Amino acid sequence: MLKREISRWDLVLLLINSTIGAGIFGLPSQIYNLSGFYSLPALFLCALIVLVLVLVFAEVASRFTKTGGPYLYILTAFGKIPAFIIGWLILITRVSTYAALINLMVTYLGYFNEVLVSPPFKLSLIIGITSIFTWVNYLGVRNSTLLSNFLAIAKILPLLVFIVIGFFFINPELIEISQSPPPLPDFAASVLILIFAFTGFEAVLVGTGEIIEPRRNIPFALIVSLSFVAVFYALIQYVSIGTLPGLASSEKPITEAAYLFMGPVGATLITLGAVVSIGGTLNAVMLIGSRVPYALSEEKQFPKFFSYLHPKNRTPVYSLFIFTAVTVLASLTGSFIYAVSISVISKILIFLLVCAAMIKLRKKDTGTPQYFKLKYGYFFAVTGILASIALLLSSDISEFLDVIITVTAGLILFGLYKYFSAKKQAT
Repeated sequence: MLKREISRWDLVLLLINSTIGAGIFGLPSQIYNLSGFYSLPALFLCALIVLVLVLVFAEVASRFTKTGGPYLYILTAFGKIPAFIIGWLILITRVSTYAALINLMVTYLGYFNEVLVSPPFKLSLIIGITSIFTWVNYLGVRNSTLLSNFLAIAKILPLLVFIVIGFFFINPELIEISQSPPPLPDFAASVLILIFAFTGFEAVLVGTGEIIEPRRNIPFALIVSLSFVAVFYALIQYVSIGTLPGLASSEKPITEAAYLFMGPVGATLITLGAVVSIGGTLNAVMLIGSRVPYALSEEKQFPKFFSYLHPKNRTPVYSLFIFTAVTVLASLTGSFIYAVSISVISKILIFLLVCAAMIKLRKKDTGTPQYFKLKYGYFFAVTGILASIALLLSSDISEFLDVIITVTAGLILFGLYKYFSAKKQAT
């Protein structure tokens, strides 16, 4: 059995770590380019949409105590094949996310010395950094959690400095509240971008089997972390608008804004914050990514050795090591580029199916609920389904094709595993 060593506040920081990633350092200019000052209302509208999803996840997650997260919810509600598809997509997106971020981290490190992005050094950095995260996770979930806590606080501090000092340098003329609203398609596009800046929480719930009192702590941590991230994003956006005249066209808005009112020291601080931010997300991705094969193995949808636990550390070591090997291979070959495109559709499918699962699971209820029961739950679930469908309709058709190819490949592997397992049992 896995050790339950992730406390309530550990979980809050883990959720923040998974949500606030490298994207925040380019986000202010992306949404300002589309919506101008109205990027702030777009941000709060997005937070409301995500709140609906978070509340649904809070109820559904509070029903479970095992490792698996959305994979387990969908398995219970809809059966093995839909669950395997979601589990497979979570796994592939964890691999591609890690590979993309480790390459981005090396790019940011190149700010301090360009030689670090040259092929030999890049190779060494990717392998070395990944080895450190693997070792920490191998030693046990408590070690991984402590590192996550440290990195979460370390990533927040530079951005907090940016916000606090930036407030003293805000130019009122840059904050044009009177400007006309943007075209509806541009405003909708900025909301769509923001929604994915708020995601990551759904993957963290895979680690439920290592969370202390998950039925109480998961709903609390989801709501607290979302509230913090929404306010934090809004403050960063406000300072960026008020201090950087060329915000709409900036490639590194926070770094450039920090340079204007804090000089080279500020730019260096924010760049270092970006490296730490990516590191925090990488640690969270490795923790969760190594638990997905474990959860699939526990339900006999992956080979049995994936659920083997270290006798002392109680970590799924084979699952961890194989996840590490695959991510390093993807990181070094660039093969993750293809898989990144399925991340958006995968997340929307998870949102859609978990909202549907909430309705299905409620219909199975008998007696007094032993979970966090959301008031007006059906309304939130239906709203979440409609929001997910709207997001799917706004997605690129090529992303759907990539998802279909990925799912087909996963189902073929699943079929082969089942065939050889049955053949082995028959002999």
